[in-house]
Amino acid sequence: MAVFVPNGLPAVAKLKDENADIREYSDGIPENSEKILILNLMPTKQATETQLIRMLLTAKNNIAVFLMNTVSYTSRNTAGEYLERFYRSFDTYKNECFDGLIVTGAPVEHLEFTQVLYWNELCHIFSWAESHVKKLYTICWGAQAALQYYFGINKHPLPEKMFGVFYHNIIQPENPFCAGLRNGFFAPHSRHSDVYTEDIEKCPSLDLLAVSPEAGFLWAATKDKKITFMTGHPEYDAETLSLEYFRDLEKGDKINCPRHYFPDDNPACPPPLTWRESAKIIYSNWVNLEL
Repeated sequence: MAVFVPNGLPAVAKLKDENADIREYSDGIPENSEKILILNLMPTKQATETQLIRMLLTAKNNIAVFLMNTVSYTSRNTAGEYLERFYRSFDTYKNECFDGLIVTGAPVEHLEFTQVLYWNELCHIFSWAESHVKKLYTICWGAQAALQYYFGINKHPLPEKMFGVFYHNIIQPENPFCAGLRNGFFAPHSRHSDVYTEDIEKCPSLDLLAVSPEAGFLWAATKDKKITFMTGHPEYDAETLSLEYFRDLEKGDKINCPRHYFPDDNPACPPPLTWRESAKIIYSNWVNLEL
């Protein structure tokens, strides 16, 4: 089915080159379309938009995507004209209901939650989502924030960045979110903090879905399936970790080569996209789950 996005969004041209059925609002949104709201907290907004919209193309129904940003913090990495054209604040959407809400990660893991400038705004959105959103998908820091807000589960700083592509074991293969993933799958991680697997296991409201022997906790969901927590990035493109790695090197940051990513750990070799098919299954299971 088709995914409808704001007119002129750069993702349209890129995804059409991939033969995706992506259309603009000007084409007219079918009345039966499911509405997915994306709170994009990532500095690389265009890349994140494209990655997530590509994953939503796995939907069985037409999808209309709406983009939201915060008002308590304005991104310094995205032009104001771009945000004004494609993004809207929470006030624009607060009286509407949505079939899904996606909350992305953000480069604020070094901060305590209450130190994040938009923390109170995000908490307000999480509260609103309980009555206005059928299902919520949270990513990386967004997942950590949701675990803290809804269940009081804390994040913990890591001695070094969890960075690379890791194999994950499926804990609940019978769970509908895991359907089609077989025994396990690969997924990228890029984070400076961690959530302990045992804290997920101790919470009676949560189902632990996947963990990695190396990277630890990856994926969980509430037992009622309304909230999904994904600490990795299945939606990433092949080159995303590479771009992060070389960016940090140019900045002079201390950064290790992403593990299990470049062939023979050689950054001169193009990395293979070993996680794309499992990523499509993960997002398909989420977007197509009826609640």
